[in-house]
Amino acid sequence: MKRLIVNADDFGLTAGVTQGILDAHREGIVTSTTLMANGGAFEFAVAASRQAPSLGVGVHLNLSEGLPISPSFFIPTLVDHRGRLHLTPGRLLKGILTRRVNLAEVKIELGAQIARVVGSGISPTHLDGHKHVHVLPGVSDIVIRLALEFSIPSVRCPLEAPPGLLETLNRRRTGRASLLKQYLVGRGVSAFAWRFKQKLAKAGLGYPTHFYGLSQTGFLDLRRIRGVVSQLPRGTSELMCHPGYADATLAKTGTRLLVERVIEKCALCSPFLRSFLEVSGIRLVNYQALARLPQSGAVAA
Repeated sequence: MKRLIVNADDFGLTAGVTQGILDAHREGIVTSTTLMANGGAFEFAVAASRQAPSLGVGVHLNLSEGLPISPSFFIPTLVDHRGRLHLTPGRLLKGILTRRVNLAEVKIELGAQIARVVGSGISPTHLDGHKHVHVLPGVSDIVIRLALEFSIPSVRCPLEAPPGLLETLNRRRTGRASLLKQYLVGRGVSAFAWRFKQKLAKAGLGYPTHFYGLSQTGFLDLRRIRGVVSQLPRGTSELMCHPGYADATLAKTGTRLLVERVIEKCALCSPFLRSFLEVSGIRLVNYQALARLPQSGAVAA
């Protein structure tokens, strides 16, 4: 059997993004989302999730932007002079390797983010990371410990088998530099995720066997989604996406995904796409399906 988790990242980032995710769930194929504990629309997202009981909700762990959940004086190596999270994955990795980032502080902040989501009444289905910081050395071990401490059964493993580079570039005549950059980001994240997958299996935590959407981030339209689902292998796969509505509030966050979120939302709500999945025998599930499978990670076909 082929199972597909369609997970929308950034739930709670803004009201527009949150509403777009909800609409992509009610009208489209989104089955799962991950909530930003420090997002500007956190309360709105929590309240809205109660009206969408079939939408699985996990935690989108964030070390890169916004105000932290922990008091900033508890985590001085993670915040800037304004007391805001600011570490890109590259700077975070460099800080860890040079010991300028205190991993004890990482555990404090990530633990506080999970605790806020749990305290809101949500039982998280899984964990993942904003900009995939959860697979970085040091951080990955903390994420596994926190998953076990909070009894969260599954964690995203963004180990992607992407299309060939030449195939990717030849499909688009414009924006090839951006495509190449995202392709290389995908290769870097997947390199860390390969080791992370082994750690998840050892810890007995669940994860989808196959992962998609990393190399396509920012370019995920209907054609690319169909390309992914038409080649799904047996077992459980995850398609990461970023639907939403673009507005002034979203632009102020500094995200590079603006109109791209609207394109994704429209694609995910395409009646053609849902019909294609049904005809192809692909079952839409969320992360709760992993907890019911007999073996974490090694998903039965």
